[in-house]
Amino acid sequence: MPIQNPWDEEVVQGVQRFVQQKIIGRAQELEADPSYPEEIVSALKELGLFSIAVPQEFGGLELSVPTYAKIMEELAAGWTTLSCFLNSHTSASSILARHGTAQQKQSWLPSMATGELRVAIALTEPNGGSDLQAIRSSARKQADGGYVLNGSKIFITNGARAGAVVVLARTGSGKDGISLFMVHKGLAGFTVGANARTLGHSHIDVAELVFQDVKLPAEALVGQVEGQGLKQMLDALETGRIAMAATAVGLSRSALKAAQDFAAQRVAFGTEIINHQAIQMYLADMATQTMAAQSLVQTAAVVKQSGQRADMVCGMAKLFAGETCAKVALDCVRIHGGGGFVSDFPAERYYREAPYFIVTEGTNEIQKLIIAKRMQAGDAQALGLEGGHP
Repeated sequence: MPIQNPWDEEVVQGVQRFVQQKIIGRAQELEADPSYPEEIVSALKELGLFSIAVPQEFGGLELSVPTYAKIMEELAAGWTTLSCFLNSHTSASSILARHGTAQQKQSWLPSMATGELRVAIALTEPNGGSDLQAIRSSARKQADGGYVLNGSKIFITNGARAGAVVVLARTGSGKDGISLFMVHKGLAGFTVGANARTLGHSHIDVAELVFQDVKLPAEALVGQVEGQGLKQMLDALETGRIAMAATAVGLSRSALKAAQDFAAQRVAFGTEIINHQAIQMYLADMATQTMAAQSLVQTAAVVKQSGQRADMVCGMAKLFAGETCAKVALDCVRIHGGGGFVSDFPAERYYREAPYFIVTEGTNEIQKLIIAKRMQAGDAQALGLEGGHP
């Protein structure tokens, strides 16, 4: 009996064709080229992938979460940098589509759908990352209804090239004193600092953003209600974690294939090393863990799409896929031997990129805390994870 996939097959097949035609066989070349891959980003725009979360009425594809996850996996299986161009923009689109006013949606979403306006998300600050309630950036309301924004954000993916940024800032005290603002480039007092030098994804700008007395109009407040920012952002982060987990699965697939291909042609002790039991053990574990991560990601995507509470299962997907990715990448290096330590083979790149999926979108340690907390609240039983007592 054929398996019914939860994603849009036609859309996913289109992405697979793009990866096969434009990326496979070129990833190493693209990675080595220091110039920004404008041609590739333009192709992503033409495919409509900047409109994944934009409603159709505003020119978007409005794809399901399972389809979004599968797209991110397929892109990453070609080159993980591709997914990094899209994730924060898609999260920003989702926030505005779900929580923006009718006027905000009409003003921003059509240009975001085409990729003409690329939007980043600014959460992390020098004094805190995963603890969003510790942010110090502030937006003070003015007599005319507008706001004055002050503060700084660091490690903002696509922060330098984005035309606007969704910024989390304090408008009051406590968790109900946090709001989201759409802040466009070019405003007086809004400056982009230096890009961080990162372990992987060298074509993705990871920038510092500084806001010094930036005057915002009243309509910059997402949803036009103060104090909703944390809830709005956490909702988007769940989908973002699924996307991050799916990207990790894509990298795991690439590392598994590279390891298997290398083992099939590398000869040692009179035969290809894939015939040695030690290598077979590695490959079996890599394949099993990758498939398990792939399944968990789609389970999380289906739960999120259904509207059920999804923070626990999204955390599980991100945790397991990220850790699997790191292990599979390391095993790929092991199978390559000395070749895994040089940039001639992609194993070295996979190993550098893998930690990204452990420390971003909420560290995996944070995911464990979320999972444990929701288990105590009974979510494990709701997902069918608890059995009867003997």
